[in-house]
Amino acid sequence: MKFSFSLLFIFNVLLSLASGKPDHGLWDRYLGKYVSESGKVNYNSMKLEMDTLDAYLLQIRDKSPQADWSDDEKMAYFINAYNAYTIKFILSKYPVESVKDITFSGKDLWTFRMANIGGTNYTLNQLENDFLRKMGDPRIHFAINCGAVSCPKLYNHAYVADKLNTQLSQATKTFLSDESKNKITEKKIQISELFNWYAPDFALNGKTLIDFLNKYASVTILETAKVEYLPYDWALND
Repeated sequence: MKFSFSLLFIFNVLLSLASGKPDHGLWDRYLGKYVSESGKVNYNSMKLEMDTLDAYLLQIRDKSPQADWSDDEKMAYFINAYNAYTIKFILSKYPVESVKDITFSGKDLWTFRMANIGGTNYTLNQLENDFLRKMGDPRIHFAINCGAVSCPKLYNHAYVADKLNTQLSQATKTFLSDESKNKITEKKIQISELFNWYAPDFALNGKTLIDFLNKYASVTILETAKVEYLPYDWALND
């Protein structure tokens, strides 16, 4: 069984090299083994298979988006890259109580230049703000994960272009329905600070935050609903 998996691993890497695009299947299998349906991450076991994560990050480095890639291929790439580098950052000093406990040269998760994209090192802030947010789809905020309890859960599959719209919608609905992170009623909503931090993203093209929420929430919210933001729990999602 181990031998067969190794052959499959090598085949997929060679196929990826031939195609010029990263093998998101590597990341998909890694997540499937170590992330639960509820988004809990088994960092202890992940550390034992760092070679798979490192192999995937090498592909992220060497197989960066090109002009002929579709928008969905680019978006899936940057979401996966953000999440994979977050895991790499946490594993570098795990065990820790919170991602905020980790720094390198005085830089935290979002400001340390660790994400190697096509030979250039970027911060996670740059991946989010300079690439993902500029694509104009606020659902990306529910797909990227920073390793904290209050973050939208880490999906235990890779994001892929041919399923991306469905995956993003499901990630948004899942986050909104999680009452530990959002409490939504018709007349009052207590929602994640994410909606406050990235307010402009949820009010595009003349729409309001309530308009956005009503597309994905199970309750129809009144435009006059009272809005409150919940405290963010930075404890690690393990």
